[in-house]
Amino acid sequence: MTFQCPSCGKGGFKDDVAVARHMSQPRSGCSTWLQDLICSRSESDMDDEPVSTNTMDDGPHTIPDIETGGFGDWDEMFGGSSKVIDSYPDCARSYGRGYTFLDVFNSDENSRHRATNPYYPFSGQKDWEVGSWLLRSGLSMGKIDSFLSLDMIKTLPLSFHSAKELRGRAEMLPSGPRWMSQVVPTAHPTKSPVVLYWRDPLDCISGLLNHPAFHDHLDFTPRRVYSTAQRLCRVYSEWMTSDDAWNMQSALPRGATLLGTILSSDKTNISTMTGDRVAHPLLISLANIGMSTRLKSSSNAFVLTALLPVPKFIYKKKRMRGVLEDRLIHECLDIVLRPLKLAAREGVMLSDPVGHTTTLSQLDIARSKADPNDIEIFFREAQKFRLNGVNAPFWMDWVLSDPSHFLTPEFLHLIHREFYDHDAKWLICAVGDTEIDFRFSVLQAVTGFRHFHGGISKLKQVTGRTQRDIQRSIVAVSADAIPSAVMTAVRALMDFRYLVQSPVIDDILLARISTALDHFHANKDAIIEGGFRRGQRGGVIENWYIPKLELMQSIVPSIRNTGVPLQWTADTTEHAHITEIKSPARSSNNNNYDPQICRHLDRADKCRRFDLAMSLLDNVPDSGQQDPDDDEKDENVDFDVDDDRDIPADLLTTMKHPGHSRPITNYFGIAKVLQHREVGTVPVPVRSFVVERTAFHLTYDPSIRNISVDDAAIKFGLPDLRPAIADFLRREATHGRDHIHTIGGARRAGPTASLPFDKLQVWFKLRVQDTDFHDASIIRPAQTLNCAPPSDPWTCGRYDTVIINNEARYLWPEDGLRGHTIGQIRLIMRAVGKSGTNWSWKDHFLVYVHRFDIVPQSSGADDREPSTQLHLLKRAKRSNGTWVGDVIPVTQLRAPVNLVPRFGASADNRLTPYNSMEHASQFWLNRYWDKNVYFPLSM
Repeated sequence: MTFQCPSCGKGGFKDDVAVARHMSQPRSGCSTWLQDLICSRSESDMDDEPVSTNTMDDGPHTIPDIETGGFGDWDEMFGGSSKVIDSYPDCARSYGRGYTFLDVFNSDENSRHRATNPYYPFSGQKDWEVGSWLLRSGLSMGKIDSFLSLDMIKTLPLSFHSAKELRGRAEMLPSGPRWMSQVVPTAHPTKSPVVLYWRDPLDCISGLLNHPAFHDHLDFTPRRVYSTAQRLCRVYSEWMTSDDAWNMQSALPRGATLLGTILSSDKTNISTMTGDRVAHPLLISLANIGMSTRLKSSSNAFVLTALLPVPKFIYKKKRMRGVLEDRLIHECLDIVLRPLKLAAREGVMLSDPVGHTTTLSQLDIARSKADPNDIEIFFREAQKFRLNGVNAPFWMDWVLSDPSHFLTPEFLHLIHREFYDHDAKWLICAVGDTEIDFRFSVLQAVTGFRHFHGGISKLKQVTGRTQRDIQRSIVAVSADAIPSAVMTAVRALMDFRYLVQSPVIDDILLARISTALDHFHANKDAIIEGGFRRGQRGGVIENWYIPKLELMQSIVPSIRNTGVPLQWTADTTEHAHITEIKSPARSSNNNNYDPQICRHLDRADKCRRFDLAMSLLDNVPDSGQQDPDDDEKDENVDFDVDDDRDIPADLLTTMKHPGHSRPITNYFGIAKVLQHREVGTVPVPVRSFVVERTAFHLTYDPSIRNISVDDAAIKFGLPDLRPAIADFLRREATHGRDHIHTIGGARRAGPTASLPFDKLQVWFKLRVQDTDFHDASIIRPAQTLNCAPPSDPWTCGRYDTVIINNEARYLWPEDGLRGHTIGQIRLIMRAVGKSGTNWSWKDHFLVYVHRFDIVPQSSGADDREPSTQLHLLKRAKRSNGTWVGDVIPVTQLRAPVNLVPRFGASADNRLTPYNSMEHASQFWLNRYWDKNVYFPLSM
């Protein structure tokens, strides 16, 4: 029997694996077969009901409706949503047709030329593509000239022959908000004139509001969301669900649209290694843009609206120089933001994509006692109210503004920096730097996550990502080595840190957040009593004067006022410093940076707008280039680069995820396409399939194509593999193939049990993808589960741990650990049957897993250790001392989970990253490893 390619019709293949290998060749015309099937299905009217499945037969299964990375209506799968929404009445009224992005694009002086040549001032599409690449490449003018002078390039029919001519053509492209500059006079002398570069923020806001990419991602209606019909529990998420949005809308005229302006400002270094060149960018965005869209760096939702001056005042006292700089910043902000203040007072008409306070009273008192021009005396008066000496803050005449509301908590510089500056230092001091470094170094590496080979005590240039990576393990790593009260205090702060990062927070969660902070304060004295809070010189600090800890008290009120803090994180704006400031500065001549940055950004903005317009006119995807900075990899992260090589390239670029610069593979989408194909049109068994909220993917080529059951048992160290498979077959025959298998129980089959097959196919890796705990429509990046036999340097093998479903009536993650257990996968296999032998489960992929049991605790709720609030696990053993293991279907796996060896008071120095999971006797179930797992494991 030979097999045929369902795409091109080519025959003569010996099996379905050979067909799959042919179809996955990049140069093959069949490589886009999945994408073609998706397109054809999107044009058809197939009625797909969202029903979950946990079986794999030859016929089609139906899974939740997934289009472009999301499910259809997940609430229907689980009985509907119980949320009640009260929307603000009669707001965001539209007034006729406005102007679209293309209307603005076609309103410039060169639009008449584009009637005959859409790519004017370039000669055509190819000419534009070369010019666009050079303009956005970051190359200097000299390097562009060198490139254009190459003999091969001279043969191309380009409309430009030098960098100067290219930039001249770029200046003729339709423009967005225009840059302006002005000299700002100062009462005190500076080393150089103070120049402010800025764009009208109202034009920037209008550009965001009018951008086609944000269509269907804008929210204009304030609302109050409740978890039940009784309206007893309020739910907060986006800014429009907050009290501030509702109260501001109530202060506006009927029908008015409320736009929330986000401003972000922070100094950033331009020069590298040496020099003191500093830029002070002011970024602007819209709070009406959906949080998940706005937080994607690729969405460009934050726009640079000003380069604030960084002056050097000539004044004898350093502290007063700081006051003068603060005053100048507020004066410049007042200049830049004046159009927004006017719009707030009087309103302004804008088009969508389709068409005061206690602080001011304190300043009045300070001004009545001292002349603001006498900065030293005025500063002393202002300090009595803990003010910084600015006499005219930029927001003083901005209606509906109050710093106690608009100054929102920010994770990167508040909770993550507080952790590294304080919590981590306390634990390093308590455990000992050598001991804690060793513990981190011997943790088993997890694919896709950073491994601290050298520990954490001597890290240099610690970024926000590194701080979060340390948070994943430090509680479990430090357990048993520090006093219980100290661990309770640090763990309470960690719970606070994880809870406030939830994208959806209700009143119940707010109470948990407050309780976690209360637990820290109730136990924090143990940190000082142990001498673990120390200064830079090693002296013990006996106070709690930590501003970031004090600011944590304001997070709960801020959630009620402005929505969840996650939407205000500075991760996106910090990345914008690279694209908006540092990259343009690198292409300058290292002299007089600000005007060159503005010109570079103006050209880049024109290129983006032109690209977008051409894609809209031609109805083709935007060819926007990926930022070269997005390709940087952390050398300490174990990336898995081979598992997607059999997936067509077109499907790999269908999804973006916040915090991930590269597109992620959508295995839910792939499974949906495959499962609706008729038998014989795709290679079987399909390697991508979905069960409930988990998608699985195995490569078409097994790691071991053909191995006997007994040889696999020897290679993977599983002496009971044959009887375990026999017992699995018996349970399948007795209970049917929908049976949920448990791990354990008496072994009924003997070591020589007969099996209906001789050979196995074996995989060393399995890709698992799940959905976000709070929003099932968000598909998360896939994770790799390793199951590799002993080899160098993994002399004990490399086996990862997972959460396994063992009761059909419980769901993950809704029910937490109820109805689930923890296991370590030791073998991923598929039976290769004897010729002519059939059985009902022939397309099942099976796993052999070892079970872990929870160690009961004499105190503590839900069998959690009291100070860490973590479950303590041990390997389940049979009466003869062997580890309990069984064969179950892959479809019972639910999510990867992280276990940390229990090191005790002092770690065994014989441990290594390659044997720590095999030689430890007990393990911590580490709920802090992943925020998506934290919440179900905290139930």
